Amino acid sequence: MKIKDIVNRDIVNLTNCEQEPIHIPGSIQPHGFLVAFSQNNFAIDYCSANSSEFIGLSHNDILGKTFTEIFGENATQKLIKYIEDDLMLSSTLLRLELKGKHYLCTLHKSDTVLILEAEPEDEDPQNVSEVYDQTSQFLSYMHDTHTLKQLCDLVAKGTRKITGYDRVMIYRFDKDYNGEVYAESSRDDLEPFLGLHYPHTDIPAQARELYIKNLLRLITDINYTPVPIYTIDDGTENKNLDLSLSVLRSTSPIHVQYLHNMGVCATLTISLIYKKRLWGLIACHHYSPKNLSPAIRLAAQLQGHFITSQIDLRQSNEEYEVARKASASLERANNFSLNNQNDFYKLVQNENLLKLCNAAGVAIVFNGAVYKSGVVPTEDEVQHLANFFAAYTSNSSFSTNKLIDTLPDYESVCVKTSGLIYHSLNMDNNNCIMWFRPETKTEVNWGGDPSKSIIKDEKGLSPRRSFELWKEIVDCTAKPWLEPELETAQAYAYSLQKQINLLVITQEEEKYRKLSELLRETNSELENINWISTHDLQEPLRKIQLISSRLLSKEDKIPDSVQDSILRMNASASRMQTLLIDILKYTRLKHTDDSFENINLNELLDEVKADLPETLGDVPPAEIIAGNLPIIHGIPFLLKQLFSNLIANSIKYASPDRQPIVKITAGDNPVRYRQDESNLYQVIYVQDNGIGFEQQFADSIFNIFTRLHSASEYKGSGVGLALCKKIMQNHKGYIAASGKPGEGATISIYFPVNDSL
Repeated sequence: MKIKDIVNRDIVNLTNCEQEPIHIPGSIQPHGFLVAFSQNNFAIDYCSANSSEFIGLSHNDILGKTFTEIFGENATQKLIKYIEDDLMLSSTLLRLELKGKHYLCTLHKSDTVLILEAEPEDEDPQNVSEVYDQTSQFLSYMHDTHTLKQLCDLVAKGTRKITGYDRVMIYRFDKDYNGEVYAESSRDDLEPFLGLHYPHTDIPAQARELYIKNLLRLITDINYTPVPIYTIDDGTENKNLDLSLSVLRSTSPIHVQYLHNMGVCATLTISLIYKKRLWGLIACHHYSPKNLSPAIRLAAQLQGHFITSQIDLRQSNEEYEVARKASASLERANNFSLNNQNDFYKLVQNENLLKLCNAAGVAIVFNGAVYKSGVVPTEDEVQHLANFFAAYTSNSSFSTNKLIDTLPDYESVCVKTSGLIYHSLNMDNNNCIMWFRPETKTEVNWGGDPSKSIIKDEKGLSPRRSFELWKEIVDCTAKPWLEPELETAQAYAYSLQKQINLLVITQEEEKYRKLSELLRETNSELENINWISTHDLQEPLRKIQLISSRLLSKEDKIPDSVQDSILRMNASASRMQTLLIDILKYTRLKHTDDSFENINLNELLDEVKADLPETLGDVPPAEIIAGNLPIIHGIPFLLKQLFSNLIANSIKYASPDRQPIVKITAGDNPVRYRQDESNLYQVIYVQDNGIGFEQQFADSIFNIFTRLHSASEYKGSGVGLALCKKIMQNHKGYIAASGKPGEGATISIYFPVNDSL
């Protein structure tokens, strides 16, 4: 049987430490030993090299054997019961007697392997009741605190009392994982770290990830020699053991060097998880080697649970007063109503608009105008911010206390107004409301220069050695917006948006009201013009026709040249009279649902054909053929005029080479009309064998006064087909034409099926 170790021997330095696989070091710390075995048959496949120091058997003796063969049936039964009952409970320790010695063990699962880590049980353990008394006393103190800061101070003191470390710190992360020593308890002779900040590079991403998985991390002596883990060499490539949840896992050499530089010899780290994110750490430092019993470690871990369970409550208490005042200001601000656009001037002067989110200035951009009050940028700068954030946020919302990070090229604006809350007020233009806060210069105390967190020396890159106080003045940064302030700002933006929408609707209603009045006046004027057309203008025409007729009756007394002029004058007067009558029909055509009824088109066409001689006068005889036509829902007199105009138009443009034939038929099935895909239409076709037309004129022939031929060739006013189009519009339908020169034309009229029977 071949045996090999799984030690990770990749060279680690600060250039590649971000990719260091710290979860598979292949070694452990020496204050305990490790065995890992299959969960199916308990065959031991991994064993640390120091097993002989604890149980008198080397890894060579253990690997390949079962747990029962090495440790006996009694230990195996206890192990099985623990797996069945307590494996998922990290707070429950497994007590085993292994080779005649008592051990406190932790057990966890990694893939298909169970990892057992055993540490000798303390011969003189701290009295459990003493730990319980300290924890109970801490709980009573906890209820006396009100703020999160007070609670963290208490946890730091309580943890130090339970564990005996030289220094206990509550370490809190910001959004970028830069850390701050938020609370501290330490020996009187030690330099305090309280208030110091540390860059995110001190704890790389993969280390933070492990802190989320494994809530407790212990180093008993940073000068330890890592103990390799051995396994059976079964040919598996890259065979390894994931120690993410291990208590004994060996530490990264980079982290060891970092602690050396700080002068620390032993550490205990407890993760503080809040909303599935690493909120902070309880970091315990000791300046000489120090180990804790598993029981005391769990008591210390309980302190972390106290903090994380109270974060929401304590933050809520601290923000309650802010929220109460902001809500009161929001309620008062909502009492102001917008009646017209000029009210924006009064609105921005309302002090409650600033108080609702504790801002120093506010600006509203509406329809290109800027209304502002307080400490705000210039009007042009406000317009630029409105345009930028409309595109940057896709007309939504944005907030920051460091505007220069988003707009690095506008330092002059960001210095004056470093904090910004932006809310769009619609999706169509750049209307918005913005609140501003001025720059607040802040002094940040760093534990060493953060720009020198990596040092290059004769050994290459290494963690910084200096942790002396280093002060930084932070510019272009405003006081952070609190959650209640952001929420009330958002609530007011929604309220204002509703008011603006109502204002816009009111303005539109006023505009349409004025347009309606203007349209009513215009229609009244048109009715007067119609009266003039039917009465005042036709009266002179009748006189012209009467006088010209009298003159023509005296043919023997009038020269031929004068008689010809009188005939042309009389014909012009007749055409003028026809045009006035057609215009009158067109302008008086109105849509009304009151006159709609079911009309049998066969009967209606019989009436039209009977009236044709009177309508057309002296025209060539024409054959009018009507198929079996449907019943249409429409206005009788308009449809009679529609078919009369269409038949008359076909006969008027008849070919001189053949007898006029007009066919009127109905489509077999309802169809859709061009771009209108939502409705079905019954189609009626009026087809003739006349002179036809070029297809390019198919749409223009329905325009009023449009003629394809001269008045001398074909009589007419150019209103007939326009009148037909308007009749179809009143029936919510369509009219279309197609034709070929010399062959004829087809007029298609579409009636909505839902209005047809």
